[in-house]
Parts: sequence; structure tokens; C-alpha cells
Amino acid sequence: MFGKNAKAEMLKRVPLFSDCSRAELARVAEIADEMAFPPGRTLIQEGKPGREFFVIADGSVDVRRKGRRLPQRGDASFFGEMALLTGKPRNASVTTTSPVRALVITDRAFKQLLDEVPSIRAKILTNLASRIPDGS
Repeated sequence: MFGKNAKAEMLKRVPLFSDCSRAELARVAEIADEMAFPPGRTLIQEGKPGREFFVIADGSVDVRRKGRRLPQRGDASFFGEMALLTGKPRNASVTTTSPVRALVITDRAFKQLLDEVPSIRAKILTNLASRIPDGS
């Protein structure tokens, strides 16, 4: 089981939170629940509404979009943030390929955090914007 400091250290490795201060990471860690999932468990299903955000602590997952397999992800990967931020359906399916421990943040807790701590919202939005190709 992760303590608050271990959760914050794990979250710091996630690119989405990499610019957050220690205090901001501690706030994110407070709302993150540690959960365990067996192999073969679908965490996210493409086309469905997003209700949670996942940070993989240990283990690996298979990611598929429109039936096509995307590169396998594992430790410090994160999923589900776009559906929570945009309200749009999930754009891929994510299934565990091994036992997985993950930090899980619900949509309600995530939205409340972004409202209560505007500095985190700004950093997350800046990070997401940097991931969009410029098209030039």
C-alpha cells in the first residue's frame, strides 16, 4: 500500500503532473485511491463515458483504438484524462495484461481538484496543449 509521499513521487513521474509543486502533488495524492486489477480486466472501454483517470503503478496494459493495438504501456503510464477534461467518450480501450496496481482518480474528485487548485489546472492544460501537433 502506498503512503501519501509514495503516491506523490509516483505522480511526479507522470508527464501530466511533472510541472506540479510538492504541495500540488500532495493534493493530487490525497484524491488518488490505490486499486489492484487482475490480468484481462478492461479498465477503459472505447466509446464509453469517462468516469475515472488511471495512473499505472505496477504492471502493464494493452491499448487498442478502433481495434488496432497501440504500443504496450506500463509503469507511470496514465489514461482517461482526456475524457474527464473534455466530457467526450473514451478514445481507446485499455485492458490489463498482467496484475496491475494503479492510482485511480474519479471524475468528481478530479474536477473538484481542478476547481479548488487553479494552478494545477493551468499546468495540466499547458501540458496537454504541448502534446497537440502544431500542424506546421
